[in-house]
Amino acid sequence: MAKFNSIEQVLNFAIKLEQDAVDFYNQLSQQVQNQEMKDVFHEFALEEIKHKARLQGIKDRKLFIMPDDKVPDLKIGDYVEGIAPAKDMDYREALIVAMKREKAAFILYTNLAKKTEDPEMKSVFTSLALEESRHKLRFEVEYDEYIMREN
Repeated sequence: MAKFNSIEQVLNFAIKLEQDAVDFYNQLSQQVQNQEMKDVFHEFALEEIKHKARLQGIKDRKLFIMPDDKVPDLKIGDYVEGIAPAKDMDYREALIVAMKREKAAFILYTNLAKKTEDPEMKSVFTSLALEESRHKLRFEVEYDEYIMREN
């Protein structure tokens, strides 16, 4: 489990998670045969790039203020343990990893929104959390339509 001693470390972690998501969705978009899901994965990669840019902007402009005593309580590492993609995943496994990643990002941004007193930053993190929950829902729908109905 990762422990964070500063908001900069938290933001670096979140930025890395977003880049990992970009790489993951780009990889999936090249692997799937279904054109609709290929487009969805590509679109999500582009959205994750925007998330990363928003976080980088917050970090660069030092817009996010959080008392250091609140940072270790986030336990962000707990949200992402065991959800790394494997090279030989099938489509079902890829969807499960995607759902778990989006859930972890949702929890991260929800917790960051709760920890800040700044209304603008609260709005940014709440917006990011909402986008991640929409991504998760899209993967749940895909899982239900194409995986559950095959069984």
